[in-house]
Amino acid sequence: MKKVWITGADGHVGTALLNLLDCTEYQILTTDIDAVDITDIDEVTQYVRVNRPDVIINCAGMTNVAKCEEDVDMAYKVNAIGVRNIALAAEELHARVIQMSTDDVFDQESRIPYNEFDQVHPKTIYGKSKLAGERFLTQLSHRFVIIRSSWIYGIGKDFVDEVLTNVGKIKEMEVPNNQFGVPTSTKELAKIIQYFIDNDEYGLYHAVCKGSCSRYEYAKAILEFSGNADKMEIHPIISRDAMRPSYSVLDNMMLRLTGIEEPKEWKEALKEYLEETGGIE
Repeated sequence: MKKVWITGADGHVGTALLNLLDCTEYQILTTDIDAVDITDIDEVTQYVRVNRPDVIINCAGMTNVAKCEEDVDMAYKVNAIGVRNIALAAEELHARVIQMSTDDVFDQESRIPYNEFDQVHPKTIYGKSKLAGERFLTQLSHRFVIIRSSWIYGIGKDFVDEVLTNVGKIKEMEVPNNQFGVPTSTKELAKIIQYFIDNDEYGLYHAVCKGSCSRYEYAKAILEFSGNADKMEIHPIISRDAMRPSYSVLDNMMLRLTGIEEPKEWKEALKEYLEETGGIE
């Protein structure tokens, strides 16, 4: 039975993993910042030495883009130094590290989906700090998987939750139609992570649902699939927010090249999520 340590277990991806992984097949260890602060090398090292995990899934991170810009030191402390600490502790035990990363490592200026071989060039502190974490891991660990994803939704606060929360409160909602990405269900993402827990595959992978859409199309789909299309109007606008990428579509090239099953098409996954969580009337 593999021992799996999930950091940041209270977040979107951690929650999805706990719903997916069978406790009779894995010994699951879960922590959040109150239990283990990944920015503290002593805490991380002590936890790893005592519990001796086979796999460490690092879901912890500072993901608020605006807050990363406001507190640059903290962004790098969590998203880069935290990964370094995990990599060092894992290497001591020859444990595998699965690191969650982001589409923000790209400059968002392409109009062709980014694959794992494309040049990275982050513009935000969030993207720069996550890339620094990726680099620490590749430099310090011999057994790692880096998974980049985008527009993740699941149990908790996210864009799906924002749209559904507005239903009944406001009659109209303005959503950018010049931001393009791939809505990705944490349930689908958790399946990819489970594959890497069970199989000796290593390296950098993109993992997003199939297809792509604008933020406006995404909002319209949420209302349609939840049965709320007639309860709130979605109006397209042009966003000029420099912190939000205009194009962040990822291509799952490495999944295809290595024969790993890709996540479902984004609309299918969204419908399934809304059905399972009671979002559909």
